[in-house]
Amino acid sequence: MLPLRVTLIFLALAANTVLHVVPLLLVALVKAALPFDRLRKASNTVLTGLAESWIGANGWMADRFLRTRIVVEEDAALQADGHYLVLANHQSWVDIVVLQKVFNRRIPLLRFFLKRQLIWVPLLGLAWWALDFPFMGRHTPKQVARRPELARRDIETTRRACEKFREIPVAIMNFVEGTRFTPAKHARQGAPYRHLLKPKSGGVAFVLDAMGEGLHAILDVTIAYPDGRPTMVDLLANRIPAVHVHVRQRPIPADLLQGDYQNDRAFRIRFQQWMNGLWQEKDADLARLLGG
Repeated sequence: MLPLRVTLIFLALAANTVLHVVPLLLVALVKAALPFDRLRKASNTVLTGLAESWIGANGWMADRFLRTRIVVEEDAALQADGHYLVLANHQSWVDIVVLQKVFNRRIPLLRFFLKRQLIWVPLLGLAWWALDFPFMGRHTPKQVARRPELARRDIETTRRACEKFREIPVAIMNFVEGTRFTPAKHARQGAPYRHLLKPKSGGVAFVLDAMGEGLHAILDVTIAYPDGRPTMVDLLANRIPAVHVHVRQRPIPADLLQGDYQNDRAFRIRFQQWMNGLWQEKDADLARLLGG
């Protein structure tokens, strides 16, 4: 029965995706073909509404067919029309489902910076494009050293995305570790944290610089799976008893809003120290949520 259950839930989610992605694409094409200010603003409202409906329908199905409990602790005053930078640890694709379930219609639509290859994911890639999710390259330090224009290209992509985000309520999502946590990656890094990989500060710095005072606060989100890191199949098969989420609202330090992270070494060190401090607190939060 389990394979049948997983298949049926997957098909229901796929049908919901098709139902919402088709109108998303139609509205996005009209917006691209007729780029008038009033039409663009109206299109953004419709696109956001469709995305929230899509997420809401997924959440409704999760409530009826899945037994996973999401236990949320909040130290935040959330606003549906706010302007947030959302920072979270990353262990599983389930993280995205959890974040959308916790925040849908409580803050603006979460917008992720995605790897460029993900635009080719059937239906979803087009939906992310329609919703103005930025697509970034993934480059190693050696590649950037050989071709510095790769870093400049991603910085420019960030700036263009942030120019669009200034016009609307927004929640810019950043998985600061840059990849999903695994014990093997943790061991290779020699990370000074029990439950986290080292944070990558550059992307956060570029967003803060590009958005300036267009962001009002940081939402620092810690996601914990007491029964171990799950897969999406685990979620659909009801093998995740509980997820614990802690949300802490933080002010954005004024001295970190403007600075040249790439070329100003003193600013870069100061920014990294601030981020490392956040990560030390997150590691302690994660240990507590995991029960040890």
